[in-house]
Amino acid sequence: MMEFSTHALFRDDSYLKEAEAGVLAVNDRGGIILDRTIFYATSGGQPGDTGHFERADGSRIDIAATVTGQTKDEIIHVPAPDQPVVEPGETLKLAIDWPRRHLLMRMHTACHLLTVVCPYPITGAAVSTDDSRVDFDIPDAGFTKEEATERLMELVRADHQVFIRQISEEELAANAGLVKSKNVRPPQGTGRIRLVCIGNEGGVDSQPCGGTHVAGTGEIGEIHIGKIEKKGRENRRFRLRFGPLPAA
Repeated sequence: MMEFSTHALFRDDSYLKEAEAGVLAVNDRGGIILDRTIFYATSGGQPGDTGHFERADGSRIDIAATVTGQTKDEIIHVPAPDQPVVEPGETLKLAIDWPRRHLLMRMHTACHLLTVVCPYPITGAAVSTDDSRVDFDIPDAGFTKEEATERLMELVRADHQVFIRQISEEELAANAGLVKSKNVRPPQGTGRIRLVCIGNEGGVDSQPCGGTHVAGTGEIGEIHIGKIEKKGRENRRFRLRFGPLPAA
């Protein structure tokens, strides 16, 4: 099957909840490929969006998952079982499950703040709506979950601006410290790298990321470190959960 490219509207505006798009193709598994989309595709530890499409006749197609195809630019919307089948050329109204997406945006931004609190190489991460994790390459955390939560909430309460900046691949190569992941390099080949920046001029944090984020750290709300787990001799897993730190 030929390779398609979908314009990812969420890369420029994470707050788009609805949009219209045209159907480019339906693959042999029923996955729908559009000319543009507000649906984030699973990548970088962040799950893909769910939601629904509405056809011209008013019928609805529930979307159970969003994934990438042969490239990051080929975004495939996976319908739930037993949904109507669309045809190439149709125009659809798109609507994401906004409450779920907003939780993921808040959580993903909190994960970035955690890398400021714990400035060590990242060995893994997974974002979810209620219990996320970031793994760091350190023999010992050096602080308790209570201390980490306090530092994290200081950054949340400061309500630092969160914004996107584009840099060249050459600029990234000259600033290798921007890449916090130990094993995963940002996708290259387009000439541009998308940076998620926090704070004035990105002074709190700047790192390559394709995910969706809130516009200010205050929007994250109350969040805490649920536990710090030992995962190997030099690996510590921090678990992030919404709400205040439970009383001991």
